[in-house]
Amino acid sequence: MISLLLAIIYLAFISLGLPDSLLGSAWPLMQLQFGAPLSFAGVISMIIAGGTIVSSLLSERLTRRFGTALVTACSVALTSAALFGFSASGSLWMLCLWAVPYGLGAGAIDAALNNYVALHFSSRHMSWLHCFWGVGASVSPAIMGACLTATGRWESGYRTVSLIQIVLTAILFLSLPLWHRGEEEKSAAERAEKPLLGLRGALRVRGVPAVLLGFFAYCGAETTAGLWASSYLVSARGVDPETAASFASLFYLGITAGRFLNGFIADRAGDRRMIRVGAALMGASALLILLPTGTRVTALAGLVLFGLGCAPVYPSIIHATPAHFGEDRSQAIIGVQMAAAYLGSTLMPPLFGLLAGALSLRLYPLYLLALTALLVLMTERLNRV
Repeated sequence: MISLLLAIIYLAFISLGLPDSLLGSAWPLMQLQFGAPLSFAGVISMIIAGGTIVSSLLSERLTRRFGTALVTACSVALTSAALFGFSASGSLWMLCLWAVPYGLGAGAIDAALNNYVALHFSSRHMSWLHCFWGVGASVSPAIMGACLTATGRWESGYRTVSLIQIVLTAILFLSLPLWHRGEEEKSAAERAEKPLLGLRGALRVRGVPAVLLGFFAYCGAETTAGLWASSYLVSARGVDPETAASFASLFYLGITAGRFLNGFIADRAGDRRMIRVGAALMGASALLILLPTGTRVTALAGLVLFGLGCAPVYPSIIHATPAHFGEDRSQAIIGVQMAAAYLGSTLMPPLFGLLAGALSLRLYPLYLLALTALLVLMTERLNRV
């Protein structure tokens, strides 16, 4: 039963990753069809991110009221409806409208499942959980590419992923009894006896501000590294665009493969050591990228290694949350952590773009190094607290 439940949880996290890469892969055609400026993709992304932040902050209330299984199933249903809405959109305002449930569904799944796995499974399963997110994020551009080749229309890619999500929704609803056996949730009356911690309550818990800043820094570093890798390699290091694109994709492959491999050692090493090793590798990789212009190999290798360094940090911070703050407060605090993560992913890459435009793209490794230093400072402060 437990192994079957784990398989279903992994499927749910694949469904979380599936929509994340669709907009980027479809936007060139969408932009032409709607006559939109190139930057409008950022507006849609920010609306989605806003929805994820809201549902992450509400995750404690939702999970306590309905349970992890039902929240997960309904959230996947919400994202499947939003994806179908994208495929039927005939204007930019409709895309913006459907972006709201798109984000709300994603944030609820993320917070609920992360807390469930942190409470009920070992660190290796948390690593593999996030590895499966990478599988979903890697597969969706291939689905979009295949649909574009077959039909020439981006709508078919969104519709195909929506249908996959509908199938996953059905599986999740059918599995509800299995979740209740494995989850062993307290009764609704028992849950209601304890007051909600909420955002304000979570921020008052010792160590929470530190972990939020650390999570913000990590997600800002990961997203900035992936988004600006090709631009930096081409403009600052003289790498040809084809090679730069290949190594930028290897950054994401490094994260996914790293999380798969980390699963075999995470239980023995422990969350704290995994975070330290990952952050150390991120810092060393940023220094490799920073080495003089003549050594392109070090920049390319540094980018791939930065992905490997990122791999253990996110799942280890999440998995350590119940141990750091208590099982009764973990859902609220993980929800706030998800909100901080989405804030970092949303704000820090555009901030680097502004700095690069005003100064130079050569700031890229220094920017990554500064965010990594903030991650180390905050996680070590949390350990002391």
